[in-house]
Amino acid sequence: MGDIRRRGIVALGVTALVAPLSVVMGTTTAQAASCTTQTGAYQRQVERFLGRPVDGKQSAADCKAIRAFQTKHSISPNVGLAGPVTWGVMDLMTKQKAVGKNPNKAGKCPTNKGRIACVDLTLQLSWIQDGRKLVYGPVAVRTGRNGYETRTGLKRIYSRDIDHVSSLYDVPMPYSQFFDGGQAFHSVGVSMWAPPGSHGCVNMTKTVAAKYWSLLRNGDDVFVYGRKPGT
Repeated sequence: MGDIRRRGIVALGVTALVAPLSVVMGTTTAQAASCTTQTGAYQRQVERFLGRPVDGKQSAADCKAIRAFQTKHSISPNVGLAGPVTWGVMDLMTKQKAVGKNPNKAGKCPTNKGRIACVDLTLQLSWIQDGRKLVYGPVAVRTGRNGYETRTGLKRIYSRDIDHVSSLYDVPMPYSQFFDGGQAFHSVGVSMWAPPGSHGCVNMTKTVAAKYWSLLRNGDDVFVYGRKPGT
């Protein structure tokens, strides 16, 4: 695996867990700061998403609810401001939920390949299908940030290592399944919505990564399409 590790990590592919913790979080660790009294540019949208009274004016209760959301998803600074990053995460969550159990409705992921893992960068969703049959998912994933985009196209899983460790940072990357020059599916211990994203890999929760591990094998196809917001 030495050559694979070097090639994968330098290509970077390797994702959030290949970087120091502050980078893994997608931002620096959520900062302790005073709750803002400022009304954000997306105040009404954020209030509506959180089930708050929608009046477009910041309140102490609004700030507390916004700040809790920001802290949960490593949005920094977590001061309770209804800004573009916070709203962007909420908007993405709403769009992901609307997909339901028909993620390939537009037919963008090939249905003539048998079992295949699909990755929709635009909606930050992944699923496994067999022909037109949905096998697992869709699930929220965390792909490459600006400058480290997860590469699009038809790929194939070429290496699997359930206990993979980054040779660059000596950081574990559980359930790694490499499919393109070091870019891989693997689990991370951060929110799937933590901005700005990975260093190219497709991040998953441990539960999802373990399921992908059980369903996929070397030689299975992976199709990546779309464009991650902000890249």
